[in-house]
Amino acid sequence: MFREKIKVLDCTIRDGGLINNHDFDRRFVREVYKALSEAGVDYMEMGYKNSKELFSSKEYGLWKFCEDEEIKKIIDGIESKMKISIMVDVGRVRLEDVKPASESPVDMIRTAAYVKDIDKSIFMANHFADKGYETTINIMAISRDQGSELDEALHQIEEECKINVLYIVDSFGSLYQEPVERLIKLARGILKTKEVGFHGHNHQQLGFGNTIEAIIHDANYLDGTVFGIGRAAGNCPLELLIGFLKNPKFDMRPILDLISSELVPLKKKIEWGYIIPYAISGMMNEHPRAAMALRKSAKKENYREFYESLADTEAD
Repeated sequence: MFREKIKVLDCTIRDGGLINNHDFDRRFVREVYKALSEAGVDYMEMGYKNSKELFSSKEYGLWKFCEDEEIKKIIDGIESKMKISIMVDVGRVRLEDVKPASESPVDMIRTAAYVKDIDKSIFMANHFADKGYETTINIMAISRDQGSELDEALHQIEEECKINVLYIVDSFGSLYQEPVERLIKLARGILKTKEVGFHGHNHQQLGFGNTIEAIIHDANYLDGTVFGIGRAAGNCPLELLIGFLKNPKFDMRPILDLISSELVPLKKKIEWGYIIPYAISGMMNEHPRAAMALRKSAKKENYREFYESLADTEAD
């Protein structure tokens, strides 16, 4: 589907970093940046901007903190029109650590928040907008927040917030096509002055299908990751999304080269992608942390017991 307004944002380093404590080396990140630039991707999300007062640099890698100087090392000498994005979480960043956009290589700051924290996320997003950044609010775990509180939050964002884009985020990979349609239409109906985006997870192998559904209903900002890399079952695969969009500005070949040279070897070292425990957590509309813990245990293939444990929790 070719639509001029559509923008593609790659989260390979940010979402992939949730597997390895954001400890990708500079060479790998630079290879990703180079390939995405050659492929014509609109945005690359480098990682999180977190305070080192809250997280140890001994425990986490560079892309937990996304310091401007580190980003400059990645992009230096590579010809690119692609913009740089970073993500912040409510309560995990010192606003004074973020320089004005005119002094930073970063173009966009995305604020991740739950519906209950919408006041804080609006304050933060407006702060970054005032510093000259493109901004978004990404509403996480939206599969659990689809009632009147979500409606109120969307109205508040429309009336009080300076963001460019509001993202619907299927954090648990629990949504099917009909809820995606309803949520995108809801957001489009309320947000008259903002774009709407979608970020899909692949617990039930619906990350790509749900992204297509979001596109059909006029979501214009779309997230993906190379080879679907990301926490647990991962994300909508970038290569599938680009293949679907049929936009001549995108070139699939650099992404395929990157998968062959970097992602296939990496997948032999760290695990991501569809497997039964993640499918079960998606079906149950649960955070994948329990499934991730199972994968590290001696009972990692005991699927029935895991299913019954979540079913019992849901019944309670």
